[in-house]
Amino acid sequence: MNYFVTAIGTDSGKTVFSAILCEALHADYWKPVQAGMPRDSDTVRSLLSKSISKIHDETYLLRTPASPHAAAQRDGISIQIEKFVVPPTNNDLVIEGAGGCLVPLNERDFVIDLAKKFRSQIILVSNLYLGSINHTLLSADYLRKNKFDVKGIVFNGESNPESEEIILKHTGFKCLLQMEEEEEVTKEVVTKYAEQLRKNW
Repeated sequence: MNYFVTAIGTDSGKTVFSAILCEALHADYWKPVQAGMPRDSDTVRSLLSKSISKIHDETYLLRTPASPHAAAQRDGISIQIEKFVVPPTNNDLVIEGAGGCLVPLNERDFVIDLAKKFRSQIILVSNLYLGSINHTLLSADYLRKNKFDVKGIVFNGESNPESEEIILKHTGFKCLLQMEEEEEVTKEVVTKYAEQLRKNW
């Protein structure tokens, strides 16, 4: 099975959650498009305790920290969705998107289109901030209207029961995990959340 980790925006916690999911499932990791450094692949590698997980190379590794379509233009290339091929593995595969659902890859395709191409189950990461209810419900509405298979939602940040409750009510998504604010994300923190995730899986 492959799981596509997307979010309601940039810096929502996708990479940390991807590491947690890899740890929980002993899964491989793949970031199809990386725009800017440091590489999320390196971050995930540094957080995993299970050597069984393989980190697969990006299809596009872009220099500029920007939307993939803009970063690709600056690198003098055009991202072609046909070039993306799921790496072969006998493990489950965690695929991390870039930014939110509707971040453009080029003038035609969006990041979330990769999930449809790969026939992935979606996990939506929602970081809790003022305005996140609207952004989360809009993302969920897009996924529902376009018939994506959503495994569940992950909340990231200091718990906000009022926000979480209304989001779960209107999306119907299952809450897979609540990630609290951590002073430092370490292998031990990832292992702790992986154990919680397995219980909710």
